[in-house]
Amino acid sequence: MADERVVVVTGGGSGIGEATARLLREQGHHVVVSGRRPEPLHRLARETGALAFPSDVGEPDAAEGIVQAAVTTYGRLDGVVLNAGIGRGGAVGDLTLRDWDEVMRTNVTGPLLLLRAALPRLLESGGAVVAVASVSALRNGTSNAPYATSKAALLQLCRSVAVDYGRRGVRANVVCPGWVRTEMADRRMARFAEEAGLPGGVEEGYREATGFLPMGRPGEPREVAQAIDWLLSPAASYVNGAALTVDGGTTALDPGTMGFDHHIAPRATDPAP
Repeated sequence: MADERVVVVTGGGSGIGEATARLLREQGHHVVVSGRRPEPLHRLARETGALAFPSDVGEPDAAEGIVQAAVTTYGRLDGVVLNAGIGRGGAVGDLTLRDWDEVMRTNVTGPLLLLRAALPRLLESGGAVVAVASVSALRNGTSNAPYATSKAALLQLCRSVAVDYGRRGVRANVVCPGWVRTEMADRRMARFAEEAGLPGGVEEGYREATGFLPMGRPGEPREVAQAIDWLLSPAASYVNGAALTVDGGTTALDPGTMGFDHHIAPRATDPAP
């Protein structure tokens, strides 16, 4: 095909990464999928023809290895999707340094290492980078300090690539999803449902969390994958340094007017100082 690309996708074993890898393979592109868990990667490889490369991209040798695997197998590298990420909660005063370090290593240092390894090849091909951040890079919630900080850092890391390498033909953009049905989001909804006493479990958690949003539902991984695919493609040739929200209108909503349409009450009251 005329627009055949070679793309590395991290965090490719589930959720948005898996959906992106599947969509790219459907279109005839070559895909190298990375992740810490070998089993889902090998399953994806069997089902789609993607190349599985189990690894932890937080390790410098792994980042170099995944780029080398792409170049050795397919002769080039045209795109990188920085999707691998983890979530840990906590307010500044009570989060643990272990959680902080783990989130930063996976969500920021890992992407940095892969970008450093991939940039020489992306400069050769005039390639593109898409990072999967979050609406948490743009807005914040309670007890979300490590995750929100890491996603804001990821956004600016990619904008640094856009600014420093745009004249040399490399584009870098970020998608900022809202609630999307992934394994990580499912786990958060399960905790929310338990904490709030919601008898409907995960499904009721999603309904509660997204009911006041303009689209009133969580997203599906493929909906984010389609945005990533577009940003990687020549159709987005003049899009560089953008933060594209894929959030069902979450960041368009004014919280100060939500009370006009919904009955809103706190689930818990902070103790008096």
